[in-house]
Amino acid sequence: MNAVRVLRRIGLSLLVVLVVLACVAGTTVYFTIRASLPDYTGTVRVPGLDSSVQVYRDAQGIPQVYADNADDLFRAEGYLHAVDRFWEMDFRRHVTSGRLAELFGPSQVATDRYIRTMGWRRVAEQELPLLSADARRWLQSYADGVNAWIDEHSGSSAGLEYAVLKLQNSGYEIEPWTPVDSLSWLKAMAWDLRSNMGDELERAQLLASGFDWQQINQLFPQYPYAEHPPILPSGAVVDGTFQPGATVRPEGARSTSNPAAARTTGGGGGGPETADQVAVRAALTGMGSRLGTLGTALDRLPELLGTNGDGIGSNSWVVGGGRTTTGKPLLANDPHLGPVMPSIWYQVGLHCTTVSAACPFDVTGFGFSGMPGVVIGHNSKVAWGFTNLGPDVADLFLERVRGDKYERDGEMVPLVRRTERIKVAGGDDVTLTVRSTIHGPLLSEEDADLREIGATPGVDQAGVPTQEARPADPAYAVALSWTALQPGRTADALFALNRAGNFAEFRAAAALFAAPAQNMIYADVEGNIGYQAPGTIPVRGSGDGLYPAPGWNPSYDWTGAVPFAQMPYAYNPPAGYVVTANQAPVREGAGPMLGYDWDYGYRSARIDALLQADFAAGKVDTDDLSAIQLDAWSGLAPELVPALTQVKLAGDVPPRMQRARELLTRWDYHQSESSAAAAYFNAVWRHLLLRTFDELPDDQPPDGGSRWFEVVTGLLRTPDSPWWDERGTGPVERRDDVLRAALRDASDELTERLGDDPSDWRWGDLHTLTIRNQSLGESGIGMVEALFNRGPYPVAGGSSLVNATGWDLAEGYEVTWVPSMRMVVDLADLDRSRWVNLTGESGHAFSDHYTDQVELWRNGGTTAMRWRPETIRREARYAQKLVP
Repeated sequence: MNAVRVLRRIGLSLLVVLVVLACVAGTTVYFTIRASLPDYTGTVRVPGLDSSVQVYRDAQGIPQVYADNADDLFRAEGYLHAVDRFWEMDFRRHVTSGRLAELFGPSQVATDRYIRTMGWRRVAEQELPLLSADARRWLQSYADGVNAWIDEHSGSSAGLEYAVLKLQNSGYEIEPWTPVDSLSWLKAMAWDLRSNMGDELERAQLLASGFDWQQINQLFPQYPYAEHPPILPSGAVVDGTFQPGATVRPEGARSTSNPAAARTTGGGGGGPETADQVAVRAALTGMGSRLGTLGTALDRLPELLGTNGDGIGSNSWVVGGGRTTTGKPLLANDPHLGPVMPSIWYQVGLHCTTVSAACPFDVTGFGFSGMPGVVIGHNSKVAWGFTNLGPDVADLFLERVRGDKYERDGEMVPLVRRTERIKVAGGDDVTLTVRSTIHGPLLSEEDADLREIGATPGVDQAGVPTQEARPADPAYAVALSWTALQPGRTADALFALNRAGNFAEFRAAAALFAAPAQNMIYADVEGNIGYQAPGTIPVRGSGDGLYPAPGWNPSYDWTGAVPFAQMPYAYNPPAGYVVTANQAPVREGAGPMLGYDWDYGYRSARIDALLQADFAAGKVDTDDLSAIQLDAWSGLAPELVPALTQVKLAGDVPPRMQRARELLTRWDYHQSESSAAAAYFNAVWRHLLLRTFDELPDDQPPDGGSRWFEVVTGLLRTPDSPWWDERGTGPVERRDDVLRAALRDASDELTERLGDDPSDWRWGDLHTLTIRNQSLGESGIGMVEALFNRGPYPVAGGSSLVNATGWDLAEGYEVTWVPSMRMVVDLADLDRSRWVNLTGESGHAFSDHYTDQVELWRNGGTTAMRWRPETIRREARYAQKLVP
């Protein structure tokens, strides 16, 4: 009995200790969280200000800033960005400078090596002196505002993330912010929107895996100009200048810097291969599947804007006053980027109390923390939006390397070398030697498998496969040419865009926009609308950028950039509206070669059709444009569903599979969250692609985006195509065999996941969105992930739909990119404009504004994008004064 009492006392004592420890831990966590949450009210001293700045925040915590001079305006913006998002800013600058290992230790050295090899920050340092004096001053003012906040915050008071980081890296200290930190972010933007580099690598991998040119071209079909018109249906370069409305050459003619070389780098031009092409093909074949390691490594770099791949894109369109209820233009934009926590975008209004030449800013919209100004939005006179133009701005060059030299035009010339030192938290410093050719840095040297290829090259100088390395054989390396590695003036462009007052000034700003190249739409309060394609686009000597080029032959070098005067544009087009959704910008032959790997136009065609239907019914308003942004109609379904519902099923088909297929016969092709038919259709689509294209390399499964819509639509008309035959099976499968198998696979999968009754299946139960913190959201530590991530949320939409909640077929149905924000600007009354962000304004995980826009966004809602000062003051939830 005494022993039992002792045990009870010990147990009670332990329980008390545990409770006390839990209370202490809970109290510590509570005060750690509270220490980092900002106050949005009262008067705050911000050293460096020349005069006081008034800040009003609405119910979502979105600041509207009023300052007497431009320097104070950007100082205040920098301070407010730091208040709400400093960890995000600090993490981003470590990514863009190749310094993640300083934060997180040895696990990030490989990432740092790749980014240091490309030299993002080095290019940003070269850009700063190229900018105008005003831009440099405003970047410094912004940095001063950030640093005013840094001077008063450290450790957990700077953010909960710093308390977590301290557990691993107790010695980390925050450094001052610099203008180059802001400019480096432009390189991350350009990287995540780098367009067809992934397609170029994929073609090379297919070639290395034994596919022939014809098969590869079948997997990369040409853009369907007849079914999905380009952004500008008319217009062409005439006498060296793009002329809106000019007649183009006959459709089907390829326009390149060297028309005779079109699509022949990979042997697709119909003629015999050149010796260089034979060597490239042999070198790629010698690399084999290991070439994929480069693509995999590059894909694993932190994606600060989001997934880059087939199907991802953005929507924007502008409607002239002749088609609106107000008689003034409407402009809509929803960029499709990665779902990250906090959202990529920061909403803000920046207002000079008296607009003048000395203080010219009066602008509201979406920007990035870490960058001054507004990226997408409107000022008092004009509004603008962006989608990715998607031109070919990056090429891979195969280089023949021996020792510290590489081959150029039959001679061996020295490689350019530089040394980088990577500091590693909790480890020894790492020394990196970066070697470059005239084409750019050798990316392949950062991968062990590709370095092994260099040691055993696999081909001799004539392109003949060899069994072992010989002293005379070259080692092949892969160099990157990318326009974003050339210093540019994109920061000047953004400041100029914020101040633009008419279409001429808008185009002048666009002319400075180097990378990433975007489709820019325009509207103004006078009733004008327009479009402009900007960006630095290379002019190639030989080849077309579809495959890696032979670096040893100077004829394949870039010879310059497309002149801005030749870039497509339109001003008050006859149609009265412009739609951009990453489709081809102009018809073939209408100008210089900008690229070939466009989105295949399913979203743009659907937006155009919806607008035409609205125009036929009357004139449109902001609600009409918002409704189009939420459209979840599948452009693939009208082609695929008839084939699925008409194929004859075998006699042993399970009843649930029959019931599942019957869902498709009653479906309206809309992928709503509650749709059972959408759930089944997408599961069938997934299994259909995995069965049909099972011969693709394991690391290159189809992702299910618009390119695959086009590929499969063509194959449906070719029931005996070899693509239908499954690898390793006895009989030769045809189209209907694979359709039947996919119907069964999907039925089996959804029965296991969602239950026996197909009528109870829901697309939103499969198609869920988890919004993860970029830096700590995939730490592998459940408690940490629970602190910073949110979700899963069921959502409507899908890949290559207007409501583009995309998913990667190889990974499952979880959302991998989203409309990162939605905006509709009413040029008749800017106070009636609408907007919504994916998550919220704050980066603090326990702030009221961390996720307060998620449900609004998910359900298609928006909030008022206020403009008039009196409305902003009247509706403000918080008011704060920043003083010197």
